[in-house]
Amino acid sequence: MPNRFSEQALRESQAFGVRQIPVLRPLGWLARGWRDLWRAPGVSLSHGLAMGLFGALLLWLAHDRFWLLAGAFTGFLIVAPILATGLYAISRELDRGGRPGWRTVREAWRPHDGRLIVFGILLAFAGTGWVLCSAAFVTSFVADPIQQPRDFLLKVVLADDAHLFSTWLMLGAVLAAPMFASTVVAIPALVDLPPSKIGVLGAVFTSWKVVLEHPAPLALWAALILALTLVGMGTALVGLIVIAPWLGHASWHAYRDLVIRRPD
Repeated sequence: MPNRFSEQALRESQAFGVRQIPVLRPLGWLARGWRDLWRAPGVSLSHGLAMGLFGALLLWLAHDRFWLLAGAFTGFLIVAPILATGLYAISRELDRGGRPGWRTVREAWRPHDGRLIVFGILLAFAGTGWVLCSAAFVTSFVADPIQQPRDFLLKVVLADDAHLFSTWLMLGAVLAAPMFASTVVAIPALVDLPPSKIGVLGAVFTSWKVVLEHPAPLALWAALILALTLVGMGTALVGLIVIAPWLGHASWHAYRDLVIRRPD
């Protein structure tokens, strides 16, 4: 049974080509995403406001429980591509010359099929796995308990053992890279195409193919996403109101720029 699913997913992925792009093309995705943001500012910024308020709620609920806070925010970042579903639909409608609004978002979220639900559950499991790995690593090498972000800063980031924090970062990168490769164009593809054209595993295969053919531009894209997200969080989450929808729209243009549908 798994082989049949894998073979089907591979055939679906082979129906798509990958357009050749220069290394700095991700800057163009940001430019087009910025344009879309202000072509539909009300509905776009509402997405950002909702994400910022949700982040603030997490901070309020878990401010004195570091691992709960870290887990909540890590999970939030991993499932963010799913949360941006409405933003992909807005950019798609703008590409078609339409006038997107809340109806566009509702249609995108309406459960015509279960692909996005399945993908969201898988991402949630992945986020939980990272939190458990991170907690196990730190608690194994730090004798004192870590209850608050300040404890993590003093006992891990600024620890006498300079290799502890760098190793923790490398562990995060090793786990985050496959997640990025699996989602970078997969979720926009699921929003854009019906189940008859592509399933969850086929979308993941297509996403990996894009990354493997363009490692340098996609590495730049990952760095830009991380940097802008950190800016959003570093501004007491206020910056996420603009940055979250900006990145969502830009991610749609990354998908459209990279993936080519071959003739049937």
